[in-house]
Amino acid sequence: MKIQESAEDYLETILMLKEHIGQVRSIDIVNETGYTKPSISVAMKKLRENGYINIDSDGYITLIGDGLEIATRMYDRHQTLAKFLMALGVSEKTALADACKIEHDISDESYQCIKKHFKQTKGR
Repeated sequence: MKIQESAEDYLETILMLKEHIGQVRSIDIVNETGYTKPSISVAMKKLRENGYINIDSDGYITLIGDGLEIATRMYDRHQTLAKFLMALGVSEKTALADACKIEHDISDESYQCIKKHFKQTKGR
């Protein structure tokens, strides 16, 4: 289930927007990312064709199957890594930016160890 980093980012953005505003349309992704409407349109078409999202007749986007799984995994990584970095003293702005970069490349083994360590130290 290896997909491009940009596709992971789009899926994660859809999930984040869904949590914040409910229903998501392409224009919401444009506003969130700052990318152009044509770029988002092309990306959404590819995600739809690859079975990661559905787009209904009103233009509302829903994550499905692997798309939901990938988005959830990336969002969890992003949140955990950002919180971990902030706990180390990194500013929120930098932690969020760095977490976005790290979440795509970190191995599952390393991520799970960080997550476990963070939960253990947070509980003290």
